[in-house]
Amino acid sequence: MTSTDPSRPETNRDEPADLAARAAQQHVVVIGGGIGGLVAARECAKVGMRVTLLEEREALGGSIRSAELDGIVVDAGAESFATRGGTVRALIDELGLSDAVVKPEGGGAWLSGIPDAPDAPLPVGGILGIPANPFADDVRRIIGWRGAWRAYVDRLRPPLTIGHERSLGKLVRSRMGERVRDRLVAPVTAGVYSALPDEVDTELAAPGLNAALTRTGSLSGAVASLLADRAQKAAKAPGSAVLGLAGGMGTLVDALRADLDAYDVEVRTGTAVTGLSRDGSTWTVAIETADAEASEPLTATGVIVATTEPPARALLDGHVAALDAGDPDSAPEIEIVTLLLDAPELDAAPRGSGVLTVPGSHTAKALTHSTAKWGWVRAAAGGRHVVRVSFGTQGEAAATAALDEDAVAQLALAEASALLGVSLRPEQLIASHRARFVQAQPTSLIGAAERRDAIRRAVQQAPGLGVVGAWLAGTGLAQVIPDAVAEADRLRHALLWR
Repeated sequence: MTSTDPSRPETNRDEPADLAARAAQQHVVVIGGGIGGLVAARECAKVGMRVTLLEEREALGGSIRSAELDGIVVDAGAESFATRGGTVRALIDELGLSDAVVKPEGGGAWLSGIPDAPDAPLPVGGILGIPANPFADDVRRIIGWRGAWRAYVDRLRPPLTIGHERSLGKLVRSRMGERVRDRLVAPVTAGVYSALPDEVDTELAAPGLNAALTRTGSLSGAVASLLADRAQKAAKAPGSAVLGLAGGMGTLVDALRADLDAYDVEVRTGTAVTGLSRDGSTWTVAIETADAEASEPLTATGVIVATTEPPARALLDGHVAALDAGDPDSAPEIEIVTLLLDAPELDAAPRGSGVLTVPGSHTAKALTHSTAKWGWVRAAAGGRHVVRVSFGTQGEAAATAALDEDAVAQLALAEASALLGVSLRPEQLIASHRARFVQAQPTSLIGAAERRDAIRRAVQQAPGLGVVGAWLAGTGLAQVIPDAVAEADRLRHALLWR
């Protein structure tokens, strides 16, 4: 019997053996050992392709990093994953980590830096900080009576019936006023997307919000409608929106590495890729290592670039035509400073699971009280406390960027004191860790989707080339992992059926 799929050549019943033979003839080089690169390498290896993964750092994982603080191993980068789509959880189950999945604890986040008002819990009953009821007590204590009455004007204004407002910030300001935008929405978008509301695309950040506004007649009514829809879905499939792994997200990296070993993937750390060239259907990957004898170029039939945006652009230059459709310098550098503290005054979790800040009010953009949020961290800490302080956002350098390690630790301690509402002393700091990341440009920025699509189309014109990673897929494992699976599948199909 022959194939009836018009997109594939006709084959005979020996197709599986034929495919296996063709797969064995392929050599795919994956450049970058972050989560996207690890998943892409696994997908190619699963069909029998020879795969080599190259990582410049000595450690795999990319934005998933671990730190050891006085014997305690904690997450120094990504600490959780979004459950939407189910792809991340499916991978975790495949890798045998189901029993390690844990839910966050510690209650909701707080908001700090409210003008002329004390810190307060972030209101419930909203979407991206936009309230369904501006007169709710938890909303009014942040925006005041003046802000609440201004937000109520939203109910009296005509709905958007022609076109949609693309800028989330402009939409919120025009409908509900500056206080809602600046005091409620901006802390959320800065914390989640490292971007201010005016730069965020409404439909990408809050799908259906514009349509619901037109349907209900007000922004607050639209939020209430979407929240009701979410509640119905949650009732059918209850569960946390985010989950973590006991022992840290680094256990996912370790499990992927073990799986790659089982598939005979060659993993080389401490290996920098200095250039890419192509001659017909053959790629040449120039590498540089500490061992000159191990720096011979590699040849491959396929290459997957899985680095952050700046090095990816350097490697793709000359092979992909649409790289002028974006600015890599706009990707912010963020720093996460993790503190281990002997501070019994934090036992009561005075700010729940963490704090978001009103932009401009603090040098830090957010804080996570890890021992309040994760039971496994609390157990490992043995009565001590782990706090993570985040610095840096879109369009501005992190306040820690030019500081040395000691100064960074002291600044993080001072910010933790201010955000937690507790006076923390230098002698309470047991250990600290500093991690620096290039934050991918948020997928929810205005124009980002068009930019990514243009680059994707151009990549697909280069035979044997694939690109994965947060700068094209979007930040977060729930976006990076399914994108890496899809891109690896596209490339391996092209290699096997060319």
